[in-house]
Amino acid sequence: MSAITTHILDVSSGRPASGVSIWLERLTDEGAWQELGRGRTDEDGRLKDLSTAETPLLAGTYRLTFETGAYFETMGLQSFYPQVTVTFVITDAAQHYHVPLLLSPYGFTTYRGS
Repeated sequence: MSAITTHILDVSSGRPASGVSIWLERLTDEGAWQELGRGRTDEDGRLKDLSTAETPLLAGTYRLTFETGAYFETMGLQSFYPQVTVTFVITDAAQHYHVPLLLSPYGFTTYRGS
């Protein structure tokens, strides 16, 4: 399992959001974003393998980008946010970080999970 995981709950339907494309990036010392991994949520709305053992977790600034517009489009729904980007800071690289997204076509919220 990746040191950074996520899951998405579509609160407008009360169901997990499956098939959502997500990518993980880290801000380099030079100020550029470096992609560390990408994937799609499973049937339970989870993505557990964003990064690999070859890419160790370091202290720093990271971001997850969720392709939310494409997800709602597949259901024939309009949405206000074509993407949701969540930027966060990791201070202890030895910990696991779970970053859930609660989503609807016109809003979202996130928090640090366990």
